[in-house]
Amino acid sequence: MNNKETTFLLGGDLPVRRMGYGAMRLCGPGVWGEPADRGNAVKVLRKAVDLGVNHIDTSDFYGPHVVNEIIREALYPYPDDLVIVTKVGARRGADKSWPSALSAAELEQAVHDNLRRLKLDCLDLVNLRIVNDADPHRPGGVPIEAPLTALMRLREKGLIRHLGLSHVTLDMVEQAMALTPIACVQNHYGILHREDDALVALCARHDMGFVPFFPLGGGIHPHSSRELESCAAEMGISVHQLSLAWLLQFSRCILPIPGTASLGHLRENMDAACLTLPDGIMNRLNNLVQS
Repeated sequence: MNNKETTFLLGGDLPVRRMGYGAMRLCGPGVWGEPADRGNAVKVLRKAVDLGVNHIDTSDFYGPHVVNEIIREALYPYPDDLVIVTKVGARRGADKSWPSALSAAELEQAVHDNLRRLKLDCLDLVNLRIVNDADPHRPGGVPIEAPLTALMRLREKGLIRHLGLSHVTLDMVEQAMALTPIACVQNHYGILHREDDALVALCARHDMGFVPFFPLGGGIHPHSSRELESCAAEMGISVHQLSLAWLLQFSRCILPIPGTASLGHLRENMDAACLTLPDGIMNRLNNLVQS
């Protein structure tokens, strides 16, 4: 397929444009505190919506609280078609750490915190982020049934419309699907981070969105770096635009959420949604994972 399929139906009833916006970078360094220029953060959000974004990813633990407050300041009252997706399952420690917050009481508090700061009565989609305190960088290792069931109860109360998952393994997604419909999965994924290819395929088969974060994160092998730069140069685009275009073209279920606090980078990201990579370029990029 190619990225001319510009929209996706999240949860079966929330149409979103596939190029979204991740709001994490709108707060201070280390995802902590106020941004250096709050007015600029407001401008970036408003420009994103002006450029066609109607899928914004956030969480009340960004800042903490800061990003949701900026979203409300910039965009409330919200456009009718805007889908705000948030995450729960973690909190911020005084040392700026990200410990888990997966008890029923913590999850309920997080949902209410998101509702209050975003000034909403119901959250469109809540991703349950699974944080393993013993190894925070590795997905899995934490039972999913209890926290997911707690969120299902909040959905029954009308506080949540759809549920998703973040930082999870394929097995965990399958376990969750046996309990309740899952609207999307949000994991680390990109051209050079392809461990979740099977999970992307599962999402595509079941019409679930796959929302990648850090599409160029992690170490880059020198050969891969040269090949990325070569492909980008042939297209006359940046490596970052190339990575976004590849995501859109690799699977119809992938919904990138590139984040930035720069108006220039925002426009660059949105321009990537208009690109179609030739088959030769796609083949070279697909083969990088084997390099």
